[in-house]
Amino acid sequence: MGTIYLLRHGAIEQRTPRRFVGQADHPLTEEGRAQAQLWREGLADVAFTLAVVSDLTRCLETAALVLEGRKIALMPEPRLREIKLGAWEGLTREEVDAQFPGAYQRRGCDMAGFRPDGGESFADVQARAVAALGELAGMPGNILVVAHGGVNRAILCHALGMDLTHLFRLGQDYCHLNILTPDTDCWRVDAVNCAPVPPWRFPGP
Repeated sequence: MGTIYLLRHGAIEQRTPRRFVGQADHPLTEEGRAQAQLWREGLADVAFTLAVVSDLTRCLETAALVLEGRKIALMPEPRLREIKLGAWEGLTREEVDAQFPGAYQRRGCDMAGFRPDGGESFADVQARAVAALGELAGMPGNILVVAHGGVNRAILCHALGMDLTHLFRLGQDYCHLNILTPDTDCWRVDAVNCAPVPPWRFPGP
């Protein structure tokens, strides 16, 4: 049974005031690239058999830097994209309040089921992401998966049996790592939100 090394992508540019990103396709910043390079060292002893990655640029770049020098093809997986926020993408909280009165508060009351105009709910995200990882459950070896904060939280909620209402209780910082073993019935979680701080080095199998 395979072990999933579930990584959030490295840092991207954040504007002030902060804006909803969603599926907007931002590249890594220099900081984000440096974070991914730390994991190249930290995961050097882990023999990966496969890399499955969100098809957004920030995840593809992160995976390529982590696996630089290895002959492992990246498999883009659209089901691992960040939550689609529709009309909210690119807006600030204040702009959302002005254009869609009361919508942000309704989202807070129904984190699992609320969909912005033209967007997805976290329940939608969880269904597609868990299905994608579930297809990896029978594969042997270590698998690198690079996705997004919202996606990773939704996956971890499933693995831990947590209601999606509490997904933001789980830390998922830029380029932080989770380790889990998916199964048909019960997923095991071995690590959550580990920082890319040297000289941390995960042992090989």
